[in-house]
Amino acid sequence: MYITFKINTMPLFLDLHNLPDGITAQHVAEMHQADLDIEHKYNCRGLTYWCDEKRKTAFCLIDAPSKEALIELHENAHGAVPTQIIEVNGTIVESFLGRIEDPEKAKKLSLNIINDPAFRTILVVKIKHKTLRENNISPLKEAIRSYITSIKTLTSQYNGRIVKQEANTFLISFDTVTDAIHCGMEIKNTYNSVITPCLEFKIGVSAGIPVTEKESIFEDTIKTSDYLSDAVKGDFSITTEVKDLYEGENQNKPLSKKTIRVLNNKEEDFLMKLMNYTENIWSHTITNVNDFEENLGYSKSKLYRTMMNLVGKSPNTFLRDYRLNKALELLEKQNSNVSEIAYQTGFSSPAYFSKCFHNKYGILPSVFYRI
Repeated sequence: MYITFKINTMPLFLDLHNLPDGITAQHVAEMHQADLDIEHKYNCRGLTYWCDEKRKTAFCLIDAPSKEALIELHENAHGAVPTQIIEVNGTIVESFLGRIEDPEKAKKLSLNIINDPAFRTILVVKIKHKTLRENNISPLKEAIRSYITSIKTLTSQYNGRIVKQEANTFLISFDTVTDAIHCGMEIKNTYNSVITPCLEFKIGVSAGIPVTEKESIFEDTIKTSDYLSDAVKGDFSITTEVKDLYEGENQNKPLSKKTIRVLNNKEEDFLMKLMNYTENIWSHTITNVNDFEENLGYSKSKLYRTMMNLVGKSPNTFLRDYRLNKALELLEKQNSNVSEIAYQTGFSSPAYFSKCFHNKYGILPSVFYRI
């Protein structure tokens, strides 16, 4: 689940500056003003910036002909060269960070001192099918539409911004961890297991900065939230960092571990390795459990124990279900026939695919395809 964008005539860049000790929001404002004073010499246009004194980071949003021109501007304006630079889309930046220009209150001042962090909490929620019944598809679609309306309403109530909605998956950005957690809990509470027992809600929450060594905005944070919602046992999973930040925002009030699964650092590391590897090989028919053991560096027994604890599935079941979930997505798009989808998703034959699909969802893929 990654953010893609079209490249404009004049590229837009977001850069990261790691601030030395003693550098304040006022210093950053002065450096930003120095950029503005000479930006015309480099055909650049500084739109705004974010400064986080606590985490010692600053981010500049600049229209520039190239990364090199942006670096040259910074070098000659104040000498503070960015650590990382990524190309971004203005609409996506605004969805994540809430603005692409200076805040109103800062515009009226001679020096725009903006102590506004770019650190965000990213929530991913997925509405997944546990089973499918031929006579229940239409009511199910109506129930999903109702859930989607509720998710949108709750996102707004808790000051979130929907960055992306794709089918029954939402990517939502929050300024605070507290808003993200409380919104996630309310979304979870909208699920009615009596009315829609064949659906499940899966929620993942992580937090981070927009620019890292990766190419896309918030790429690491999006991946983590996506993987949490995709694979972890339970319906609401978060990182240890999110738990610590929540408790810090709420006078050390602990989160209920009965309703929210908190991954420790070791579990998070394993999850990232597992999902990164799975994303690369899931469509390969010849892949089996031995490949997981070899590439993750786990013995057969240790891999089984670790996956049962974290994912709630054996390696074999996990890979099969991952493929079936991908197959379901392709069936809903109806761009390929059942046989093509069987091979595209790593199954050895259409017959074996149909058997596995029926065992999991209670309906043949050919029947679902026609509905």
